[in-house]
Amino acid sequence: MKAMIIKDFGGVEVFESAELPTPQVNSGEVLVKVAASSVNTVDTMIRQLGKELPLAPELPAILGMDFAGTVAAVGEGIDQFSVGDEVYGCAGGLLNLPGSLAEYMSVDARLIARKPKNLSMAEAAALPLVAITAYEGLMRAGVSQNQKVLVHGGSGGVGHIALQLAKHFGAQVYATGGGDAQIQLIEELGATGINYKNESVEGYVDKYTDGAGFDLVFDSVGGENMLNSFEAAALNGQIASTVALVDLDLSLAHFKGLSLHVVFMLIPMIHNIKREEHGHILNVLTDIVEAEALKPILDTERFSLEQVGAAHERLSSGKGMGKVVVQV
Repeated sequence: MKAMIIKDFGGVEVFESAELPTPQVNSGEVLVKVAASSVNTVDTMIRQLGKELPLAPELPAILGMDFAGTVAAVGEGIDQFSVGDEVYGCAGGLLNLPGSLAEYMSVDARLIARKPKNLSMAEAAALPLVAITAYEGLMRAGVSQNQKVLVHGGSGGVGHIALQLAKHFGAQVYATGGGDAQIQLIEELGATGINYKNESVEGYVDKYTDGAGFDLVFDSVGGENMLNSFEAAALNGQIASTVALVDLDLSLAHFKGLSLHVVFMLIPMIHNIKREEHGHILNVLTDIVEAEALKPILDTERFSLEQVGAAHERLSSGKGMGKVVVQV
């Protein structure tokens, strides 16, 4: 099979084409003929930082976590999938799990689900990591009907999914963005757009919540922006963060009685614990997508398998909007 591999960690030039044997299918696994993969920030971090990250694979390695494709073979003990089924998931590209930048990948069947019928392979490949992250954060923070929910980074990979899911669950959704195009996308997806460059946190809290604060803040920006989330949250409010690698003074969170939920969706893959929960979430997401309540936004530029370096570069440049997808 054709695959893009790396033999060293570093810049986008480390990717090279290789012919490799088609993977064997072990018990509890399915072999997937990969149609598309999407690029996530964690993919670029692994490529760049290598062993500085505890989840980096041994070299040579096939990267790529998200994928959509067709089941080509099933291992022992698998009865929920059959040859020919269209599936999607986030199931490789780290530690000892070979990734999706190849024509075939063997995956743990607990980590995948039936692909939504109304999505293309490229669209389905864009969903797993960001959609599981968004769903987990909202569920842990207790999203509910008629809440006022603020999504920081509402036009980003995780953010544009989180705002759609919050809206699906009946919340009144507001989202921040940094430009006209971002605000336009946010509002097309059904949320009220807030340009954080023009509006202060105090200003939009007063404008949209009469100063009370938002019931739930989903922070997909992280870092120092966490302080903005604390400021925007209501008393006893809920914060879900996907980027909590930061040193902060938690005094404001203390005095407002906030609950902080840190989402790191790779834990089941890394530790081989509760992997079936990812399959369950993906099945729920499939139903939501087929009910036309959720749709991923794809970047306007498309890339072939051989152009994966350029796809990584596109994501890192910040010039794209929506998920960057590689067609295999």
